[in-house]
Amino acid sequence: MLIYNVTINIDESVHDEWLLWMRDKHIPDMLATGKFSHAKMVKVLVEEDMGGVTYSVQYTTKDRETLQAYYNEDAERLRKDGMALFADKFVAFRTELEVVSQQIP
Repeated sequence: MLIYNVTINIDESVHDEWLLWMRDKHIPDMLATGKFSHAKMVKVLVEEDMGGVTYSVQYTTKDRETLQAYYNEDAERLRKDGMALFADKFVAFRTELEVVSQQIP
């Protein structure tokens, strides 16, 4: 299992609009690709020197092939949506994480 993690710092001037867009549009669109089993959005509680509000969005996928299919078939289109709406109001970086262990009591 892999986690496709997107960490985003969003300018406070568009924060509320962006948060609604993420919850109501972008994350559902990501899940609608069929390539992710679920998504988790968390707020980073450490304040950044550059200001803004930082979030981590974690999309779980079953394997590398499925993640690569997302990159090939969906990533460009879905990233353009955010750029069109929030162009210079955010920075994002993406990481791929491999789940090594998961423990549930």
